[in-house]
Amino acid sequence: MAKTDEPMDPPDADPLTPVLRPVRAGNGFEEALEQILQVVRLGLVASGERLPAERELAERLRISRVTLRDVLKVLQDQGLLESRRGRYGGTFVRPRPDAPARGAEEELRRRVAGVDIEDVLRFREVLEVGAAGLCAAHGLTGDQPERLRSALAATQDAPLTEYRRLDTMLHLTLAELSGSATLTAQYAAVRATVNDLLDCIPLLVRNLEHSQQQHTALVEAVLDGDADGAREIAREHCGGTAALLRGFLA
Repeated sequence: MAKTDEPMDPPDADPLTPVLRPVRAGNGFEEALEQILQVVRLGLVASGERLPAERELAERLRISRVTLRDVLKVLQDQGLLESRRGRYGGTFVRPRPDAPARGAEEELRRRVAGVDIEDVLRFREVLEVGAAGLCAAHGLTGDQPERLRSALAATQDAPLTEYRRLDTMLHLTLAELSGSATLTAQYAAVRATVNDLLDCIPLLVRNLEHSQQQHTALVEAVLDGDADGAREIAREHCGGTAALLRGFLA
């Protein structure tokens, strides 16, 4: 057999392998969205080219086809992907018009300039997980349980225009009920930065529904005195938000 000096890629080399991986069960939608956003933003599937088939993507991410379609629908609504029918159909990466994309990119860069996103997200997680654990471990007294329930109830039927403010109030209530004024002050500061980052990305209804489920579970764990459960739910909740912010902004 003749030898060649040309290097050869392994036959199964796949540029998506470093990015696409099984997601954790708790934040399947958010983490899948983060990974597919990374595929698009890194150019691993070129503009105008087709993503792997839904069945393959769902298997690689270990999510249901329903969840995957929700993710793809969000990215289609944001103008990043498009769906085509027919024999040569599928989900394709859309070319972005020069002027809108350039303006959006400038706005994002301005809003997050100088912000260490990873540092903000980690500090937020430390504070939220700590507050949840303290509230559950020490227990709530007097009117505190009702305050927490009321803050949760306010988020449940909130219009989209009010959701972020009421969501912030719920988390600030939890921080305040931890009994640490320092923790509360630090959380208020970091939450302001998180909200600046969140303002740079779209409000996603599927994500908000998932967040509400986590909010409810978190409040129940706190009221039940389940400190370990409260900490784990808070950690998972922060992880979902972090996945979205990394996907859109990192």
